[in-house]
Amino acid sequence: MSNLAIQFHLLLFFSIPIALTTARLGKLEVRSNKNVAMFVFGDSVFDPGNNNYIDTSISGKANFPPYGETFFRYPTGRVCDGRILPDFAAAYVGLPYWRPYLDPDNHNFVVGANFGSAGGAVLVETNPYTINLEQQVFYMKKVASLLKEELGDENASELLKGAIYLSSSGGVDYMAFSSSTSDPTEAEMEAYVKIVIGNITNAVKDIYALGGRKFAFQNVGPLGCQPENKQSYNTSGCVELLQTLASMHNDVLNTVAEELASELPGFKYLIFDYFTTVMERTENPTKYGFKEGDIACCGSGTHRADGCGYLTVAYELCSNPNEYVFFDGGHPTEAANIQLTELLWNGTTNVTWPINLSQLVELDSTDVKISTENVDILIDQRVAPGRVSKANV
Repeated sequence: MSNLAIQFHLLLFFSIPIALTTARLGKLEVRSNKNVAMFVFGDSVFDPGNNNYIDTSISGKANFPPYGETFFRYPTGRVCDGRILPDFAAAYVGLPYWRPYLDPDNHNFVVGANFGSAGGAVLVETNPYTINLEQQVFYMKKVASLLKEELGDENASELLKGAIYLSSSGGVDYMAFSSSTSDPTEAEMEAYVKIVIGNITNAVKDIYALGGRKFAFQNVGPLGCQPENKQSYNTSGCVELLQTLASMHNDVLNTVAEELASELPGFKYLIFDYFTTVMERTENPTKYGFKEGDIACCGSGTHRADGCGYLTVAYELCSNPNEYVFFDGGHPTEAANIQLTELLWNGTTNVTWPINLSQLVELDSTDVKISTENVDILIDQRVAPGRVSKANV
């Protein structure tokens, strides 16, 4: 994009309030007049189609029917029948639905970028065939450099300072750990969680060094209760090991986020309790307007949890995804994502703490300080080492 074009987008972004605050967006509305960018990091629940542009297996892609058919009417690469949580979060602040960062035609980074990748892990070695968290942060650094080059340091700094950094990471690592580690001890699980959280902390500090100040963390969901894992482990109940790992991760994430808030000037955050909100809908779907929380809408097997859309598999497809919590074995339907985003946006402290997304968005720039005095020291003091193999546990 040319310098002039980016400056034009910047003028629109900073000078014009978001119009039509009651404009309908599916079942949602634009909720805020605050002009903010958003940068998204994560795995399959946040991927808008980046994996369409990398060489990975079919299990890491969703660029074929019936994915996408509820809303887009074609497969976008989202692992969902329609829109994902980051789409709705963006819509709430008047941003467009996400195009993949790797889309060669996607160059308007003034509104933000989505780096999410299905199968994208925190640890580099967990899944080398997708876009891990470290690589996603590397892309973020490239975007920040481009913004500074095109907008100037002052404007880019303001944009990065006011932006929301939304992330969902860790689940891929824990599923890999559980499948490769037979009957781990509590000490082994604690050590692995520490490694995963340490690498997430490094990523956060890298983004903070770029100017990021407002972080929205989605915690790890109820992995053991997802249809794919119930089917894989051949159980009608939840897989205890996966549930334990997810809970341990979420507890440590809470502690580390509090520590970062006390350590880093201007650092603001929220944690969205994806674990509990999805678990509640899995256990009691009718309470939330669903008919089925245990079996997926699309797939094969006892829980319809495998091979959705595969030409080589005789899979089943439900007639109405809106009646299901899960579209495939591990990913919520658009209908579930609508409910989850609503809770992220304006939920009380039992589901998002210490504030919700609407409150994080509305924080004024005077509440979010930027100081470059100790950035080099901060980078040097990241949790070490940045890459740790599971063999070192």
